[in-house]
Amino acid sequence: MACLLEAPLRISVLSEVTATSRHYVDRLFDPDPQKVLQGVIDMKNAVIGNNKQKANLIVLGAVPRLLYLLQQSSSSLELRTECAVVLGSLAMGTENNIKSLVDCHIIPALLQGLLCPEVIFIEACLRCLRTVFISPVTPVQLLYTDPTVIPHLMSLLSHSQRAQEYITQIFAHCCKTPEHQTVLFNHGAIQNIAPLLISPSYKVRMQALKCFSVLAYENTQVSMTLVNVLVDGELLSQVFVRMMQRDQPIDMQLTAAKCLTYMCRAGAIRTDDSCIVLKTLPCLVRMCSKEHLLEERVEGAETLAYLMEPDVELQRIASTTDHLVAMLADYFKYPSSVSAITDIKRLDHDLKHAHELRQAAFKLYASLGSNDEDIRKKITETENMMDRIVSGLSESSIKVRLAAVRCLHSLSRSVQQLRTSFHDHAVWKPLMKLLQNAPDEVLVMASSTLCNLLLEFSPSKEPILESGVIELLCSLTQSDSPALRVNGIWALMNMAFQAEQKVKVEIVRCLGTEQLFRLLSDPDTNVLMKTLGLLRNLLSTRPHIDQIMSSHGKQIMQAVTLILETEHSLEVKEQTLCILANIADGNTAKELIMTNDDMLQKIKYYMGHSNVKLQLAATFCISNLIWNEEDVQAVVNSDCLEHRRHLLRAVTTHHTHNNGGGSQERQDKLREMGFVDILHKLTQASDSNLSDRAKTAMQQYLA
Repeated sequence: MACLLEAPLRISVLSEVTATSRHYVDRLFDPDPQKVLQGVIDMKNAVIGNNKQKANLIVLGAVPRLLYLLQQSSSSLELRTECAVVLGSLAMGTENNIKSLVDCHIIPALLQGLLCPEVIFIEACLRCLRTVFISPVTPVQLLYTDPTVIPHLMSLLSHSQRAQEYITQIFAHCCKTPEHQTVLFNHGAIQNIAPLLISPSYKVRMQALKCFSVLAYENTQVSMTLVNVLVDGELLSQVFVRMMQRDQPIDMQLTAAKCLTYMCRAGAIRTDDSCIVLKTLPCLVRMCSKEHLLEERVEGAETLAYLMEPDVELQRIASTTDHLVAMLADYFKYPSSVSAITDIKRLDHDLKHAHELRQAAFKLYASLGSNDEDIRKKITETENMMDRIVSGLSESSIKVRLAAVRCLHSLSRSVQQLRTSFHDHAVWKPLMKLLQNAPDEVLVMASSTLCNLLLEFSPSKEPILESGVIELLCSLTQSDSPALRVNGIWALMNMAFQAEQKVKVEIVRCLGTEQLFRLLSDPDTNVLMKTLGLLRNLLSTRPHIDQIMSSHGKQIMQAVTLILETEHSLEVKEQTLCILANIADGNTAKELIMTNDDMLQKIKYYMGHSNVKLQLAATFCISNLIWNEEDVQAVVNSDCLEHRRHLLRAVTTHHTHNNGGGSQERQDKLREMGFVDILHKLTQASDSNLSDRAKTAMQQYLA
């Protein structure tokens, strides 16, 4: 059966089918083998550079017949080779052509052809396979379906330079996942491909280099192996360094820099190694200059951003190399009206892809400014930078929007920028707009940025509150994405810090107690920790504590009990005990603890725990329960309440008060339960914070 395209295309193509096209296909069925061979050769000449003719022949059923002839053992070597060549030419047409070829099972037929001993036929099959596999419409998984294919391709690397070029190009394009990396690694990719880096053929060297870049990407096992590989007596990393020299082609310099970047990020090379600091980083900065092609500048900037993302020292070095921060500003002016580009096709291409430059610049700025305050200042002072970020947040390209919000998030880590540039340019407005309707990837980064804009020292906090953001954040806490749930609750936590009671009431109302307690049992620890942080900030001043506990005390105490009774990390338990300490500071709320003997026993247990932080938090609970002096301020122990500061925004100021007989009754009950003995023992604790807290509590009994 002929392999057909989709109906609309088929109709339009059929209307243009000529008698000549039919004649080419008819000759493939001639009983005379010589006439068939000549027909295939004539077809090969007819389709070169002629996409219309290629489409005609595919529709008329040429592909199944060519594949049949290619697989017949009775076909001559020359005929089978010419069939592979024609199929390769058909594959160089449109994406629809490739789809048709794949649908006709060209890949298994060509892979079978690789078992032939004749090099000329193997090369023709590999060339066609290479063309099919590098197309974006071909499922790369087809290379891995048969487990014998990869080892056989490895064995063919010794056949010829062309075989080496085609096979390494196939590997480079089809290695997309960690599983693919593992398959290639386990079948000897490193030892088989490494010698090709010193091949006399540039194409072979280049494809081998690309193989190593995709193999090493985010793969510690591969990178750790590569760092010890010798090529003709020279360490592989030094081979890559030579390939980055200025006299090498740009593509080779860039790809070698990517290999070393990926090895460095995977932990195989130190960030302070000279091959990174003195070779790789300067090479990538060099690629960002305007004399390079658009795609080279994009790749250089994105690779550099990835290289230095986790390392502040590399960020500092890069920021002072070749005026990089100012150089990146040119990415937003391209192509300019006085562009030196004279090639119309190149200019047209660059106009269509100029957004990629803006995306790359935002990514690199984000990486540069992720840690150092001086670099952030330098970035924001770059001409029109904040305006460019604001514009980027509303660009049509989703990738540019994502990169722009990444850049904004990086800069939002600066207290100074939050108070100045962010306020002056009202960046919260486009950010809020972005949060209304965006893919999850953008939402995660935008909501992370919003968390920073809601910190207590940010001037943007008030206008954001007035814009009705609470409902939006509460909806994020219901997302299937753990990252969005974390950010939603984190932003609410920051919002609740030192907030007015009406804001806290609105948070509780909008979130709903049911959702709040669902978050307290969330399987993601980060969500749980942030929810505990929110609860602590809600229960932060005495009137607020009493008001919230009077409405939701029963549910909150149930949630606290559940957390303390189940398997959780020490950090989670500590934060839960700190919430209890806040509740114990309420006027009426503390009775929810005092009338709950089970809870008191839990506090007693944690006072005797082996972990000092848990002991401290539990002791703080008891200290607040027994306090009875008037107008004295309890000292908040920093080790307990400021642990993990990003979570504990609300450090409660605990005021003492005279509760008359109530405090005496509490003290008597706690004495009967053995708390005084425990406090006395803790006054001798080796940890000074714990012993001081216990001594302060003991003084209440002596007062």
